Amino acid sequence: MASVEEDFPRGGTTKKTTESKIVVQRTEVDNLFQSNEQTETKKRKGASKDEGKKLKKQKTEKVLTLNAATNKVEILHNKNVKEGMLMLGCVKDVTDFEVTVSLPCCLQGHLSIRNICDSYTKLLTEQLDSADTEDICSLPHLFYPGMLLRCVVDKMDIAKGGSPSIQLSVNPKLVNKAFTSSSLKAGMVLSGCVESVEDHGYIVDIGISGAKAFLPKTPVKDVLDNSGELKVGQYVTCQVEEVKNSGRVVRLSVSPPTVAQAWAESAQGWNLTNLLPGLLVKATIKKVTTHGLLLDFLSSFCGQVDFLHMEPDQKSIYTQGSEVRARVLYVESSTRLVGLSLRGYLVQPGTRIETCPVVGDRIGEVVKDCKMSRLHHMSGAMLELPDKTVAFVHWSHLKEANAPANDNRVLAESEHTCRILDYSPMDQIHFATLRKSVIARCFFRYQDLQAGQVVEGTVSVLLSHGMVVHLSDHIKGLVPRTHLSDIILKNPEKKYYEGMKVKCRVLSVDAENKMLYLTRKKAMVESSLPLFLSYTDTRPGRVSHGYIVTMKEFGCIVRFYNDVKGLVPLSELSSEPIISPEEIFYVGQVLKAKVLQCDPDKAKMILSLKAAAEGDTEEASMPQVDCEVGQKLEARVLKKLVNGLEVAILPDENRAVLPTMHLSDHISNCPLLWESAKEGDKISDLICCNKNKQNITITKKPAVRWTLEEEVVAKDFSDITVGMQLIGWIKNMMSYGVFIEFPYGLIGLAPKSAMSEKFISDATAVFQLGQTVVAKVTNLDEEKRRFLVTLKITEVALPEGDAQTRLINGLKERRVVTEMLASRDNGDLHQQLAALSVGEKLKLTVDTVKESGATLKSDDMTGATIMASKHHVMDVNLTPGQKVTGVVLHVNMLTSCVHVSMRSKLVGKKKSLTEGSKYAAMTEYVDQDFAVISLDDTAQLTLIHASNHLNEIFRSESEKLTVGTSLTVEVVERSCKELQGLPLVAWERTDPDRQRSTSENQAGSKGHRFGDMVQCKVKTVRPTSIQVTLDDGRTGSVHVSEVLESSKVCAGSFPTSSVKVGSELTARVIGGREASRHRFLPFSHPKFTYTIPELTLIPSKLDQNTDINPVKAEDKLKSFEVGAEILCFVSKFLLEKKSLEVTIDPCVTGTVELLAMITDPKDASHPEKLHKLGSAVCAKVVEASASPQRLVLSLTGVHKLETGSVTLGMVTNIQPHVGLHVKLPFGGTGIVSVTDLADTYRPNPLGGYSKDQLLRVCLLASEDGKWQLSLRPSRLNTQQTKPGKDLEVLSVDGLKKGQIIRGYVKSVGEQGVFIRLSRRITGRARLQQSTKYFVKNHKVLCEHLSLNTLLTTKILSIDKEEEFVDLSLLPADTGKSDVLPESLGLPLRLVVGEKKKHDTLKKKAKRSLSESKQKQAEAPVPKKKRKTTKARAEDSDSGVEVYFREEEDKEDGEEPKSDSVKQVTESSSGPSRLQVAAGFSWDVGLNSLKPASAVQEGDSSDGEDQEGSSKPQKKSRHELEQDKKAAEKALVQREVELMDPSLRPQDAAAFERLLLASPNSSLVWLQYMAHHLQATQIEQARAVAERALKTISFREEQEKLNVWVALLNLENMYGTEESLKKVFERALQFCEPMPVYQQLADIYAKSHKIKEAEGLYKTMVKRFRQNKAVWLSYGTFLLQQGQSDAASTLLQRALTSLPSKESVDVIGKFAQLEFRYGDAEKGRTMFDKVLTSYPKRTDLWSVFIDLTVKHGSQKDVRALFDRVIHLSVSVKKIKFFFKRYLEYEKKHGTPQSIQAVKEKAMEFVEAKGTEAAN
Repeated sequence: MASVEEDFPRGGTTKKTTESKIVVQRTEVDNLFQSNEQTETKKRKGASKDEGKKLKKQKTEKVLTLNAATNKVEILHNKNVKEGMLMLGCVKDVTDFEVTVSLPCCLQGHLSIRNICDSYTKLLTEQLDSADTEDICSLPHLFYPGMLLRCVVDKMDIAKGGSPSIQLSVNPKLVNKAFTSSSLKAGMVLSGCVESVEDHGYIVDIGISGAKAFLPKTPVKDVLDNSGELKVGQYVTCQVEEVKNSGRVVRLSVSPPTVAQAWAESAQGWNLTNLLPGLLVKATIKKVTTHGLLLDFLSSFCGQVDFLHMEPDQKSIYTQGSEVRARVLYVESSTRLVGLSLRGYLVQPGTRIETCPVVGDRIGEVVKDCKMSRLHHMSGAMLELPDKTVAFVHWSHLKEANAPANDNRVLAESEHTCRILDYSPMDQIHFATLRKSVIARCFFRYQDLQAGQVVEGTVSVLLSHGMVVHLSDHIKGLVPRTHLSDIILKNPEKKYYEGMKVKCRVLSVDAENKMLYLTRKKAMVESSLPLFLSYTDTRPGRVSHGYIVTMKEFGCIVRFYNDVKGLVPLSELSSEPIISPEEIFYVGQVLKAKVLQCDPDKAKMILSLKAAAEGDTEEASMPQVDCEVGQKLEARVLKKLVNGLEVAILPDENRAVLPTMHLSDHISNCPLLWESAKEGDKISDLICCNKNKQNITITKKPAVRWTLEEEVVAKDFSDITVGMQLIGWIKNMMSYGVFIEFPYGLIGLAPKSAMSEKFISDATAVFQLGQTVVAKVTNLDEEKRRFLVTLKITEVALPEGDAQTRLINGLKERRVVTEMLASRDNGDLHQQLAALSVGEKLKLTVDTVKESGATLKSDDMTGATIMASKHHVMDVNLTPGQKVTGVVLHVNMLTSCVHVSMRSKLVGKKKSLTEGSKYAAMTEYVDQDFAVISLDDTAQLTLIHASNHLNEIFRSESEKLTVGTSLTVEVVERSCKELQGLPLVAWERTDPDRQRSTSENQAGSKGHRFGDMVQCKVKTVRPTSIQVTLDDGRTGSVHVSEVLESSKVCAGSFPTSSVKVGSELTARVIGGREASRHRFLPFSHPKFTYTIPELTLIPSKLDQNTDINPVKAEDKLKSFEVGAEILCFVSKFLLEKKSLEVTIDPCVTGTVELLAMITDPKDASHPEKLHKLGSAVCAKVVEASASPQRLVLSLTGVHKLETGSVTLGMVTNIQPHVGLHVKLPFGGTGIVSVTDLADTYRPNPLGGYSKDQLLRVCLLASEDGKWQLSLRPSRLNTQQTKPGKDLEVLSVDGLKKGQIIRGYVKSVGEQGVFIRLSRRITGRARLQQSTKYFVKNHKVLCEHLSLNTLLTTKILSIDKEEEFVDLSLLPADTGKSDVLPESLGLPLRLVVGEKKKHDTLKKKAKRSLSESKQKQAEAPVPKKKRKTTKARAEDSDSGVEVYFREEEDKEDGEEPKSDSVKQVTESSSGPSRLQVAAGFSWDVGLNSLKPASAVQEGDSSDGEDQEGSSKPQKKSRHELEQDKKAAEKALVQREVELMDPSLRPQDAAAFERLLLASPNSSLVWLQYMAHHLQATQIEQARAVAERALKTISFREEQEKLNVWVALLNLENMYGTEESLKKVFERALQFCEPMPVYQQLADIYAKSHKIKEAEGLYKTMVKRFRQNKAVWLSYGTFLLQQGQSDAASTLLQRALTSLPSKESVDVIGKFAQLEFRYGDAEKGRTMFDKVLTSYPKRTDLWSVFIDLTVKHGSQKDVRALFDRVIHLSVSVKKIKFFFKRYLEYEKKHGTPQSIQAVKEKAMEFVEAKGTEAAN
């Protein structure tokens, strides 16, 4: 930078005064917020007018800037971008019609082909109008990736998805609209577009009316990536070389090094209205903040540099006052916001911007283990990826879209997972997101999809050619019309509707062009055959599903996936001869095709449909899963399907589908279980019920599972016998009956007559698909292998207690759903709802009362809907606000709705029930399969199953249970554990036509009684039980605890292993089990019999003389004492709950939680391996409860928590302001404070901990049910001798005055910094003792002292009574550096002596007004400041700290200003900007306008002003004049805005007004047309165009031509060929033909109408054969199409048609085109030929050098330069080439090669000197 300044000195001492003078004058005009500065100059009370004027003068000179600095640096947000804003952008991607532009701060804009410039738009229009077309210069030829553009925001649009879209324009008329011809100065760098190509140069449109800009051809080089002539519409950034005739003629230069190094200077007259992005300026750092820099530049501007545009490796060297190079990034004139960049790739001349990162394309990649290096409030965060790459996360992407922002939560996470969204070339950084919803997406880009993949999507729209399906927000695919179904749909809208979820398979995907094709053909979507994705997947013998795409005489073409297709010859279509395939097959038909021959290299394949139909496949399909029917399985949910769950069977991860209807026996529970399941969940209790070659069928139905476990199934058709009873499920329903599927794939039919005793008119109306039923075989057809069954309740018998078993199973499933929903939602509401149970009483408040019932609310459950129906409020009078008690009837977790009753008979005191007694009951609430009933007047509620039998049907609603239905119930169990303590009952209707109850059906069944001695044979031995076969063939069971005497069982042994299979034993009946759920029933009634008896083998119990008394579970549980040691046996390990289930005897099971199982955290990884099933273990009783039944045990030898003990704990939550929340054994919870984590504090105390982590903790004390814990090694291991650095502080007595101690920041407030010294003691450092700098308020400290920052402090004083500890953080006390960085530039506090001196001066100033005038220079302290000082002095004993006088003056002036500005800033979430504090209202008189000074005066917090605020203050004459000036200025500004022609109207009326003012402006007419086209009003747009052609004056030829071009464009896009032809013919009549032809050719080329364009070009070269531009345009078109030979032929035609003087130029131009579009070698040959003939054409030599530099090697370039410097041309031209040669070597060569060029130049000079001497 220094060298640049020496070589090119700018300005001088004499100029500086002039510059400042100019700036001052301009400030008076441009500065629209003078009121803010005027506030600073207000007179103090009691001071004279002269003094006020003097103060004002001083202030104005100090704060003279065109735009004030912002208080806080933020990045530019989308919402802050406004129309008309100027920005510097970088081309990211170029298509034919649009350029994607990267903007600063990871923004992105779009530049349409319509927004380039007027001349280019005119060219496009002419191409549309012409009949013979050659391709014009399209956007890819005008722009290239990495190109920098100065653009203006043309429009803020909304994209289809609802996201904002920034529409840009590079039209010079918009970018440079603030310039006039008189404001142009030499040295300015402007942007423009080539308007026309002339013989010696180019006319450049720089958008300034009255100024013609000319760019000579000679210096044009390296403007674009591709060399050659500039094209019309080409964007150029150029420097003004010379200004003539007051700016009417301007000469430009586009030399890239010169333009890149050109500084913007104050002398060039830059101001806020014409400041442009892209200008290179010298700036001075004014302020360094944590989020960026504030700079001063061009002597009167202030700008900001955000953290994205500071050099990352130079942040440490940015200091206040240092000078830097900066490039203007964006200018927002309305808010006076200027953004700059210091990045090297923008500031250093000649640096190319890379549009792709060095690390390669990572867009869409999910990156784990990222660390957040910095969080910038309201801007975003910087992430450091594992490979040390840096990515930026925008503020909005730190959280979910609708979630509240939480900085602490984001910062608390030590590692983050992000997804890279995009790369910003302008910021040279990746843009990422932390949104889990975005990270979890399967498909983020089209590259993520593969052909053959099965996907789910949502129907978006139905079109004539197919259906658009959205797979995600940004990915959509097309289902072609022929692929909407297996058959061709005539009316697809009847099958599909918008928003419908559909499953499709990907046919092909073209990621580059974002094209995705899908199929909905069921045969292809569900095909299990191998997929042909490429020809390498095909080989002879393989069979796959394909679809017919076309039919020929010789056969059919069948297509598969991607572009794989093959031919099916006629002979292979069918085994029967086929002559005409069209008669049998149709396009789109899906068929199985077998590969006969395949040649992948030639992409050819011969197929056969005949061989595929015969089933002769090469490879048989293997079964997916290796398991047997009846085998228990465990699976993990992979994906939720529309009708089920896709699961992976563990442990082999084999895939299967679990249909929704197989999740439960209860149809109503199935969707609930499906809804609560989520990906990754583990599902147990699955069983395989059928298996074939292709797949397996799995089920979770308890009834089906029981039949397979007990082997009461038929494994084959041969096993079925008439009278056999089977349990299955409804597979299909027809009008004549239902088909029932049983395990092993057997299917039977139940005819309509055999479905029920009731008359059934329609079989489909009474049963549901998937419903579990029990069937009895009635007929067998051996020959056809089919059978009939009956479902009649009177003919099928269910095991005893089946209704109760189904009830308990169903409620258990519902509890699982409740727990899963509660565990997923961290909110308190779902936790509270999950804790509610039927019959629980709630304290409620009546909200509303209606005829249909009442709604209530609870203080505890905010957000829940609590309602009582009419039936449940009928005997109480309710009024809103009344306090009532309600009983819970039902809780709906999905809708957060609670149904309650307030009937007095239910709310009253509960009465006890008697087992075996009958009660009258009434239905209180019905929920599909379940009902809540009340028992007589006992105030007892319970749940029953709504049907008494699996096969029970209801023909109408009246047959179902409804609220108020009377029932008779018999109490089976007073308090059932599975019903959460509610009574278990058997019920029947009291109606006369009731069905037989289950007990009646089972009355005659035989069985064994309590105490019977039986002989049995061992059938199977399991770890926890032995299955035996009794004499009568029944099955019995022996529990593991009933095998051996307890005294003989030792820990770790397996009692059941002592019994062998097949051995015969004597046993005794001690109880029984329910058949379907193995529930133990220890009833000893002499008449009670068991279907499955429970036996004992213990010798002491086999003695018949010994009486054995049945022990119920309740009595057994009551006998256990807490702390007692008991023997139990391992039953199973529950993975979901992470607990061990143990069994004590047949009726009692206990649970051992994980923390009570292990003592070493290492065992937590595989706790299931610690104890084997069936092994005996000794446990201690932790808790035993009979109602509800609950037994909690411990295997660690400890059964309760005690102070001082060490135990295991699990981290449940991490809260920075509290510490660690830890779950303890035996239901305890505790908290570890941050000061108890270690003996030596760490800077990030919570960084090493994560949720669910196991820790050893020491129990310190219990407070309010919560334990205070410690992780200090000194506590966990008392033997430890090594002391820590930070000792534990137990009380204030352990602290001493003057002690140095460390602690963590708890909070920062107005009272000071609060520091946590221990879990009980918090110290405070007042603001004065926190830092050596003067801070106005605590917010500065808040920014630099985050929560849990580790600080070293010194104790100043201790108040032991109040337990107050005063601390100091000052460096003088602690010996550490200050808590605030020096870079903030804050003033230091005064020492005590200076403070006293200052106070003395203040007292003197009070004595008299005259004395204060004389001594003002010594103590200029305003009265307002003294008031504040006094108030602060009363607040704190230390008094106020006063700092240097100059700073105080400044603060006094700025205080009112900052107050008013703060209000505006806080109300907007965008970047801080200087705001005009007074809001002007244009619809009132000038007298009502209140200037900013008045507002700010009212806002100031002066005590005296507040006292007298009730009296209106009389304004001085000076203030009234200022008010009037401000009002007038505001009115003038509004008038200017209304007169501004650049403001685009928004409705037709506004356009009509504008047209009255400018009837000849084609721009207004075209905008009017565009306004109609945006509303798809095509006819209105045509009418506007016709009006324009009639209205615009005939002299305005160019304006008329613009309208013709627009009309041609309109007809090309929306009209027909005929309408386009008519407009073209009319345009030829009214305009010059040549431009019209050219515009139409351009339009054809842009819209890819190649044939039409070529035809039009052929016409043009015939009609305008003497026009060189036509031949060149046609040649360009041919080369762009790759027709190099045709272009060579065209050149020969051109040379014969054009005058001979044009030949050299034409050949040169064609050679350039060859370099650009064709073969570079061919272009080099053409140049050689021409220059051999015309060696003195130095312009061609120069072009040839440029092209060789760009496309050739260094050897070629040097050889060419050596040829050129030996030409026999003038010395001046040779000097020019030597200069270029030297520049080239300096850029690309070595010091030796540079020296060689200099030597050649010396030789040339010496040779010329010798010639001159001779």
